Amino acid sequence: MQRSSPIAAPALALLVMASACAHQQAPPATVPAQQATAAAPLRLDVHSFARPEEAVVRNIDLDLTVDFDRKELRGRAVLQIENRLPSRLLYLDTRDLTISRITLGEEEKATSFFLGDPTHLGHMLAITIEPATTRVNIDYATSPEAAAVQWLSPEQTAGKKRPFLFTQSQAILARTWIPLQDTPAVRTTYSATIRAPSDLLAIMSAENPTEKNATGIYHFRMPQPVPSYLFALAVGDLEFRPLGPTSGVYAEPEVIERAAWELADTPRMIDAAASLYGPYRWGRYDVLVLPPSFPFGGMENPRLTFATPTILAGDRSLVALVAHELAHSWSGNLVTNATWSDFWLNEGFTVYFERRIMESVFGREYTEMLAALGLQDLRDEVARLGPHNPDTALHLNLLGRDPDDGVTEVAYEKGYSLLRMIEERMGRDRFDPFLRRYFDTFAFRSMDTESFLAHMKQNLFGGDTSVWSELRIDEWVYGPGLPANVPQVQSARFAAVDRQVAAVVAGARAEALETENWTTHEWLHFIRNLPRGIGADRMAELDRRFRLTDSGNSEILSEWLLLGIANEYAPAYPALESFLTRMGRRKFLRPLYLELAKSEKGMEFARRVYAKARPTYHAVSQQTIDAIVK
Repeated sequence: MQRSSPIAAPALALLVMASACAHQQAPPATVPAQQATAAAPLRLDVHSFARPEEAVVRNIDLDLTVDFDRKELRGRAVLQIENRLPSRLLYLDTRDLTISRITLGEEEKATSFFLGDPTHLGHMLAITIEPATTRVNIDYATSPEAAAVQWLSPEQTAGKKRPFLFTQSQAILARTWIPLQDTPAVRTTYSATIRAPSDLLAIMSAENPTEKNATGIYHFRMPQPVPSYLFALAVGDLEFRPLGPTSGVYAEPEVIERAAWELADTPRMIDAAASLYGPYRWGRYDVLVLPPSFPFGGMENPRLTFATPTILAGDRSLVALVAHELAHSWSGNLVTNATWSDFWLNEGFTVYFERRIMESVFGREYTEMLAALGLQDLRDEVARLGPHNPDTALHLNLLGRDPDDGVTEVAYEKGYSLLRMIEERMGRDRFDPFLRRYFDTFAFRSMDTESFLAHMKQNLFGGDTSVWSELRIDEWVYGPGLPANVPQVQSARFAAVDRQVAAVVAGARAEALETENWTTHEWLHFIRNLPRGIGADRMAELDRRFRLTDSGNSEILSEWLLLGIANEYAPAYPALESFLTRMGRRKFLRPLYLELAKSEKGMEFARRVYAKARPTYHAVSQQTIDAIVK
């Protein structure tokens, strides 16, 4: 890596390494109970080299050129900083960036900098600053292999004519395309100028244009402070359709009408969310439907949710994903987990909030199906990980590990179950006002587990330790597995599905099954509860009746393919290969590859398909599947 001042670098390197070692060994701060109503203090983030307690970034101004030929973003990041001590060094996170020049202030005063040795966290960037420094200018370029940035060829898009790029910064990948303090404990405002090819539209997690201009130069502003993992950029052949006065959808021209129809209920969801837990504070709420290689169902980038095209089921049955990402506008984007060990504070709250939105819009009976599927997912995840595995606790120890190790159903569904259990015990008339005050009190701030528990104990339970003990809250948060008081979910619609499953087990023919008007959720419950050893012949019979192998619904198809692998159902394998090579969503990929890996024949199939599919997957999915098929 390049240095701007080779003579000064050795001395600077010694100072940086000594300081960094002291920082990494420092014990995390604790939060006394009397501070429960204050914002959580800065804690040691084991996934960042940043030292915001010394000097913190308050705003970032980007000026980047998008180069599809070189698969490179290059340009400048101008960081406005607050030098708190004051410090002589500003610590940033980077990974695989080429730093060409760093200067201070508007006068562009030269300074020295040092890039640390590579680790699983990337490279520490230490910049020499002065006590009065408020502006740091960094000229840099990304690597073609930048893990946050996926460059798609025209063939990988719906239109097949123009290239596409999108970023995925969560959890610690923002550092691969921006030099910054890549920790959720730091929030910054930002602005950007993006220089893209003139036939493409650039949009960001910010105030956005709705149509292309002739120059390809677009300007953005995010006036609310956000953590680094919410920095997002997409560039492609995109069109926009309004869904309501403050919401809309972006997608490729070939997809835009389907997307607008599928997401038509978004304004109702926004209204329902605001009525529950306070006003939406981000201006607009738009959705970008991405190409299939996007690794997640959705990403809650503020003002612009990134969404998988798998939600376009044609019957609006998968829009709970939009409710989930919308809910993040409060839980996650507004009040953010302070470290990735506190990830459940983002996702458990969001699943709870999502289901409250869905209940308001679609009714309790519908939402209980979602909750029942979620509880089944949670039980399956705990069984897979092992009930005594510390990763089945809500608060995690991720020292020396990638934060993605903590992205399991535990954070989502165990977190939801805890909040549902508290709601059922305390009543919505107490729990809802508590949550609304929580979002208001800690808006645009970070929260850690210990501080949240202290806040809840005081402001919801009134310090009543007997109820706290009765609910086993410490066991829920810090203990592995599932406590005995997991809330039970009763779904009348799933009870009707169970009768059809029983009929199959008893030998009923597929033509006799009563499946009229089933939703996606009922089909998922049906397939999941069929005997794992049902056999290829019975699968063929069901397939002839219901054409499940040909399903255009990714959720249903994925469950059916899992059953097909378990029963070596040969007609499913061409569909399986097609699915694995055109779909990059990790939620679907991981279970399918894990099921294939259970047999030698399956592993051989998995490796052959993955060799072809891997280049089309995002780095997040590649990392997961690499570990399975190695």
